[in-house]
Amino acid sequence: MKQKLFGMMLLGFASGLPYMLVFSTLSAWLRDVGISLTEIGFFAWLVLTYSLKFLWAPLVDRYSVPIFGYFGKRKGWILFCQSMIFIALLGMSASDPISSLQLLAFFAFLAAFFGSVQDIAIDALRIEIADSSDQGNFAASYQLGYRVAILVATSLALIFADQLDWSYVYQLMSALMVIGMLGAIISNEPINHEIAILRMDEALWLSFKDFFSRFGIWTAALLLLLISTYRLTDIVMGPMAMPFYLDMGFTKTEIGALVKTVALAASIVGFFVGGYLIKNLALTSGLLIGGAAVLTTNLFFALVANLDANISLLSLIVGLDSFAAGLVGTINIAFLTSLVSKKYTAVQYAMLTSFMMLPGKFFSGFSGVLADYYVSISSLQTGWAYFFYTTSAMSIPALILIIIYKKLHEPHTS
Repeated sequence: MKQKLFGMMLLGFASGLPYMLVFSTLSAWLRDVGISLTEIGFFAWLVLTYSLKFLWAPLVDRYSVPIFGYFGKRKGWILFCQSMIFIALLGMSASDPISSLQLLAFFAFLAAFFGSVQDIAIDALRIEIADSSDQGNFAASYQLGYRVAILVATSLALIFADQLDWSYVYQLMSALMVIGMLGAIISNEPINHEIAILRMDEALWLSFKDFFSRFGIWTAALLLLLISTYRLTDIVMGPMAMPFYLDMGFTKTEIGALVKTVALAASIVGFFVGGYLIKNLALTSGLLIGGAAVLTTNLFFALVANLDANISLLSLIVGLDSFAAGLVGTINIAFLTSLVSKKYTAVQYAMLTSFMMLPGKFFSGFSGVLADYYVSISSLQTGWAYFFYTTSAMSIPALILIIIYKKLHEPHTS
C-alpha cells in the first residue's frame, strides 16, 4: 500500500510539472522578456489539450503503446508520454520567445498535449489501483506530488531564472521528468476485467450514455453544468498570476523563494483538510466550502493590487489562495471519481475533467485581453483590482448549482 501511495505521489509530480511549465512559469518567462499580456493570455489556449483529452482517452483504453506496452497498458502510456514531454521541454529551452515565439508555442503545445495524455493514463491507473474507500488517500498522495511539482516548476524555476538564462531552467526541468518515470515503474498495475475495449466513437458515446443512464437526464445535465463552472475562477485567473506579481514590482527571486514556498505549504494543508472533509462531510458540503474559499481568497488579490509592494502581505494572501486551491483540488477529485463507472474509467473521468476545464481554459485565453483592457481604462493597480473582482464573481454560478444539487440529490441518498 505504501509503495502504491508513493508511486502515485511521484506520478502526481510528473503530472504537475509540464502543466505548470506551460501554464504558469511560461507566463513569467514571456512577461520577463516583454511579451504583452494579451499574447500571454492567448498562450493559455495551449493547455486546452487538457480540456479536450476525452477525445483521445479512448485510445488509452483501446490500445497499448508499442515497446512501452511491455510495462503494462497504463504504465506504457505514462512512460511514452513522459519521454515525449522530456523532448518537448528541451525544444522549449532551445526556443527564443523574441525571435521565434511560434516555435516556442509549438513545443509548448507538444508538452501540453502529451501531458494531457499522460494524465488520462494516470487518472485511470489511480482509479483502478485502489478500492473506493482508499480513493481519498490516493487523491491526497497525487495532490501532494502535484503540489511539489508546482513548487519546483514555479519557485525553483523563478529563482534559477534570476541567476541563469531561461533556456537552462527549462533544460533542468526536462530532466526532472525522470522522477515521474520512476513513479510509473514502481506502481503495480492491476488487470481491469471490467473495462470495455471499444472503438473511439463507441467509447465516447457509451460513456456519455452510461453517465446519463445512471443519473438521469436532468441530474446528469445539472452535474455537468456544475462541473464546468466550479473551477472558473482559479483557471481564468491562472495565466495572469505571474505577470501580476511581476507588474506589482516583485522580483523573480522574491516570488520563487517566499511566495511559492508559502503556497506549497498552504496547499499541502489544504488538500489534507480536503481529505478530512471528504471523510466527515457530504461531498456537496465540501464543494460548497471549497468554492466559497476560492471566491474569498481571490478577492484578496484586489487588495494587493491597490497597495504598495509588500512581500509579506502577498505571501499571506497567496498562502490563503493556495490553501483554498488544495482544498478544492482534493474535494473535486473525490467528487469526480464518485461519478465514474469503472467500466469506462479512462474515458469517463477524462470526459468529466474536460467539462471541468474547457470553459475555464477557453475564457482564460482572453484573460490577458481583459487585464490589458482594465489597465488601459484606469491604471496598472486599479486595472488589476478590477480583473480580480471579475474572476471572483465567476465562482457564484457554481455555488448556486451546488446548493440546487444538494437539495435535489441528498435527500434521496440519506
